Amino acid sequence: MTSEGTNENSTDDSLENKAAELLRLHQDPTLLTVVNVWDSISAKVVADTPGTAAIATASHAIAASWGYPDGEKIPVDTMIGAVGRIVEATTLPVTADLEAGYGDPAGTIRKAIGVGVVGANIEDQMRPLDEAVRNVAAIMDAAISEGVPDFVLNARTDAFVRGKDRDPADVLADAVERGKAYLEAGAPTVFVPGLLDEEQISTLVEAFGPQKLTVIGFPGSVALDRLAELGVARISYGPQPQRVALTALQKLVENIHRGGGVDPSTRQHLT
Repeated sequence: MTSEGTNENSTDDSLENKAAELLRLHQDPTLLTVVNVWDSISAKVVADTPGTAAIATASHAIAASWGYPDGEKIPVDTMIGAVGRIVEATTLPVTADLEAGYGDPAGTIRKAIGVGVVGANIEDQMRPLDEAVRNVAAIMDAAISEGVPDFVLNARTDAFVRGKDRDPADVLADAVERGKAYLEAGAPTVFVPGLLDEEQISTLVEAFGPQKLTVIGFPGSVALDRLAELGVARISYGPQPQRVALTALQKLVENIHRGGGVDPSTRQHLT
């Protein structure tokens, strides 16, 4: 699936349709793979690559491209503006990584919908569970009020991200408890980042149901075909695609410094 023509996200109807398509992609037994982008040209390259069905932004990568560290250091309006430019670069549905919501999760989702976003990751940062659940409910209420009832909130729990020094069984139990609470509060999917093994993924899918869990890809992650067999809805890659691109850039610089040049296999049409 590729991107063609001009973006039509300017009407509520198109937003609603894109949200419904993004939700369908998550609910389909085929694993949804999204390679995260950080600006207009990376979005266009990914969208125009055959097989791409949706676009996901990476907050870490966007912040880095603007000279900010990760962790909500980038001003929210700068983030939303960057995401809006990505939406304009493609006709595919776009889901945005919006960290923890920049102090106002529901308000930030309204701003994101305003620039054409139809899904989002929101971190819980292991806040008290009742507070995190209220945020999920408020986000879904905001999406409904904005005319996007199928908005794909990918409710993220940081149980594994923040639990590296704890008993893995306790961390997994926290992820299960939090994920189930977010689903009950209206989130269609739950994002559990971390280098998860097959047994942990199986436990999470069993707890949430098939096509409810989303994960992140790292070197050493469970193979894509196995994730599909286990019932995972989606895999994304966070800042890894930007790191791949920057690694290629650094290798070019190193090669030039050694007296070399541009690799002849470089694709000249991508810009």
